[in-house]
Amino acid sequence: MNIDVSMVRELAEMLGETGLSDIEVEDGPRRIRVSRTIQAAAAAPAPAAAAPVTAPAPAAGAVPPQTDSADDHANAIRSPMVGTCYLAGEPGSKPFISEGQSVEAGDTLVIVEAMKVMNPISAPSAGTVKKILVSNSQPVEFDQPLVIIE
Repeated sequence: MNIDVSMVRELAEMLGETGLSDIEVEDGPRRIRVSRTIQAAAAAPAPAAAAPVTAPAPAAGAVPPQTDSADDHANAIRSPMVGTCYLAGEPGSKPFISEGQSVEAGDTLVIVEAMKVMNPISAPSAGTVKKILVSNSQPVEFDQPLVIIE
């Protein structure tokens, strides 16, 4: 078998960049698999217990801060992969969407870059962008909520 050393190096670099543990490429009868062992970091010792701190009582008429609950993300468009999320097609250009904007089914909402491939994330149906849950160039995880459309 003729081994393409540069391809093996490139695949190994991808493993480091993406945090994957292995990658496999098939080209006709040739198949190359590159893997690495990921060692978990040693657990840090637990800090000593501190005295409990009580929060001050809210002032009369104060509105508690809004928190995102799981229900708020029920209609969220989620990331189909691990990668980097971009809100615009290129640096300095206008974002694809803004909060309050109407979108049609198939409109690009964001782009998730994974392994140097730009993957457009499209609206599954028409609606209004209620909330954008990510910022530009933010790393995202698989199934992470990106945008809420109602």
